[in-house]
Amino acid sequence: MEFKHTSVLLHETIDNLKPKNDGLYVDATFGGGGHAKYLLSKIDSGTLIGFDQDEYAIKSAEQNFADLLKEDSNPRLKLVHDNFSHLEKNLVDLGYSDGIDGIYYDLGVSSPQFDQADRGFSYRFNARLDMRMDQSQELDAYQLVNTLSQKELANIFYKYGGEKFSRQIARQIVEKRRKKPIETTFELVDVIKEAIPAFARRTGGHPAKKSFQALRVAVNHELDVLEESLKEAIKILRPGGRISVITFQSDEDKIVKKIFKKYSEVEVPRGMPIVPDDLKPTLRLVNRKPITASSSELENNNRSHSAKLRVAEKI
Repeated sequence: MEFKHTSVLLHETIDNLKPKNDGLYVDATFGGGGHAKYLLSKIDSGTLIGFDQDEYAIKSAEQNFADLLKEDSNPRLKLVHDNFSHLEKNLVDLGYSDGIDGIYYDLGVSSPQFDQADRGFSYRFNARLDMRMDQSQELDAYQLVNTLSQKELANIFYKYGGEKFSRQIARQIVEKRRKKPIETTFELVDVIKEAIPAFARRTGGHPAKKSFQALRVAVNHELDVLEESLKEAIKILRPGGRISVITFQSDEDKIVKKIFKKYSEVEVPRGMPIVPDDLKPTLRLVNRKPITASSSELENNNRSHSAKLRVAEKI
């Protein structure tokens, strides 16, 4: 599989990092490498460390960026097959223990992950329920759908997908799996359609969209690892270094906004004439409101419609 993917908010994400020639940067979600290619075009030297937990993305990058990976004993691009929740450990293992100059995240699921049918991400293709971004991970969507309680399933569909018929869907899943396990994406789609009232199936897009999104988030622990990774990224940023984060879901954006707010504000006790260093803010917000796609990008890339970019700088 060739891992082709149109990057969202490409220039806005990288240009706001203010990349410098000798800097050390991290691409936390390498994917198809669109953002990486643009960043590397902006610097003559320096190093980019690309993280991705998807084996297909790494293998594709090894082919598409072969020249950069092999250019000398200290290549400008290095790839790490791991989740971005392990940033600091991997950087130390690579010999980079003194901080980074910038990091960026593109939290959207790459197009090839949806388009490769046997990955089980999409309700458009029939495949075994999977949805693992890291295929060495044991937990998959099949296990969640066939082992969680009705209440646990309902909570996942509502919390991670905003599905207002979450209880009905969870009840229908439990009833169906009593007869036989729900094994494939199309089987799950049929169960969801049966659970949702007819009027709701006719509006608001595909009836399984929210439930599939919720299962994917739960399988990959996306929101939990995002919060921890952001905290770690802020910790290892050098003073003046910047962090750019593109989100596509409201829950993701809320986490980024909350973390940036926490690290950029300070509550000074009343009567304290000088703010001690341990109470001073760690970040400065580069943009108070999220950056969204331009009209031309909206026309050319449908994925950009829900994208929001937030940028902050280490003080």
